Amino acid sequence: MLTAVIFDWAGTVVDFGSRAPMGAFVEAFGRFGVTISIAEARKPMGLPKRPHVQALIYEPAIAERWAAVHGRRPTERDVDGVYEVFVPLNVKAVTECATLVPGAMEVITSLRDRGLKIGSTTGYTRDIMAKLLPLAAAQGYLPDNVVCAGDLPSGRPGPLMMWKCFVDLAIEHPWTVVKVDDTAPGIAEGLAAGTWTVGVAMTGNAVGLTQQELEKLSAVARAQVREAAYSELQSSGAHFTIDSVSELMPVVDAIEARLAAQRRP
Repeated sequence: MLTAVIFDWAGTVVDFGSRAPMGAFVEAFGRFGVTISIAEARKPMGLPKRPHVQALIYEPAIAERWAAVHGRRPTERDVDGVYEVFVPLNVKAVTECATLVPGAMEVITSLRDRGLKIGSTTGYTRDIMAKLLPLAAAQGYLPDNVVCAGDLPSGRPGPLMMWKCFVDLAIEHPWTVVKVDDTAPGIAEGLAAGTWTVGVAMTGNAVGLTQQELEKLSAVARAQVREAAYSELQSSGAHFTIDSVSELMPVVDAIEARLAAQRRP
């Protein structure tokens, strides 16, 4: 049966709408005279943050804007420069977007009651998580481990951070693990490691709205953003897709039912 659930952070368990990194990316590029939109900033979401900056700066339209301002195409030195500006901005933003997603703590409690371990991976660095972890703990959320971008030679969409979770949590069989994430790179991370994957659509990066903004949408508009978010996560290979982490327990039941059926003679 299942042994662990490994959660992403922003957009999955905390920070409804995954808002914290977006303003930081926009401001970081702005300090170099280059304007990017929130929609552009979201496209590589789920990657570790330096590769995220790298993906943005080399995106053709943004690279053209960079060249127009600086008189040359961007380089890896520019990636480092933007990243150095981004990190402290994100550290500040994460403290303002640390509230747990509604229902997250209840689900985590239910999982622990079943004897499941709670792991986590994130595209955030240790510096950023040092600010976020105490704020999450104050709300009752303290996972059994945290693996951050930069802890290992490579991160998402590869499996190394998941493998580190397996070691930390003493997990032998990846098919007894569920990875829960709101981004395509996070789903890819779980698939690469051989786990079950659950995409979180409405509270995460695929929609990118706060709870209040989402509630203000008309029924038609809400259905449209939901369809687009589900399509994005399902296209990335998610085995299951849900609106919010609060809906995870029926999925856990379904996975355990499949595992039990496979073990019958």
